[in-house]
Amino acid sequence: MFWLQTKKTMIVVVGAFLNALAINLFLIPANVYSSGFTGIAQLLSKVLTEQTPINVSMGLLLLLLNIPVAILGWFKVGKSFTIYSFLSVILSSAFLELIPITQVSTDILLNAVFGGVLLAIGVGITLKWGASTGGLDIVAMVLSRMKDKPIGTYMFTLNGIIILTAGFLYGWEKALYTIVSLYASTRVIDAIHTRHAKLTAMIITKKANELKTAIHSQLVRGITMIPAKGGFSNEERDIMMIVITRYELFDLERIIKEIDPNAFTNIIQTTGIYGFFRRE
Repeated sequence: MFWLQTKKTMIVVVGAFLNALAINLFLIPANVYSSGFTGIAQLLSKVLTEQTPINVSMGLLLLLLNIPVAILGWFKVGKSFTIYSFLSVILSSAFLELIPITQVSTDILLNAVFGGVLLAIGVGITLKWGASTGGLDIVAMVLSRMKDKPIGTYMFTLNGIIILTAGFLYGWEKALYTIVSLYASTRVIDAIHTRHAKLTAMIITKKANELKTAIHSQLVRGITMIPAKGGFSNEERDIMMIVITRYELFDLERIIKEIDPNAFTNIIQTTGIYGFFRRE
């Protein structure tokens, strides 16, 4: 358990470092904006610096914006997820202050694409290990659970506000390149993690009771048990079917590896659910 938590912390550190590199080396020098709270902090910092005597760094704004979201996530999403997510925010804020803003390329398209890809790698590996980079991920999860609608709807709406604001204030060319960066980010995150908000796990195991107890101790999800028999061995087994959110995938994988490393698990993309699905 200690080694697992250490690896998870290291992944969060690497993810935060990559996020800061993408922003300070590619996006900020090109005036291309990131998504989520990172983009909001980037936009606010620029507006305050240029339009008012107040000079607030992007790293500090990112941290301040995420404090109320972390409190919300603590009560509505889960303590472990929120702790690692807020750790990611703190580290990203620190790296943004430590890494100097440097123009690597004068080509705005290269900056938009490479910045978006590098940012997505940081976000993707963080998500894959059961955390997030905070901000809109947590907000979208809470909203999705309240309304039971796709998270992508909220993400698209909030990111659209950033793009429109950037277009009105600094020209539509910057806004269009921001869309390019967001598209590159989305594609890479989909490749590393998963674009589906909900997933169905089909677990074939000989240790169904132990697995059921372990899963219920950490995930509040219903499990359907289906008797099965091996087609080649004729051995009796159980199929456990469970629908989870993408943020619970890491915890489920860890539980299966601990209880039954020989279990066969098929993760299926779930595009829709009809019936009861726990939202809180």
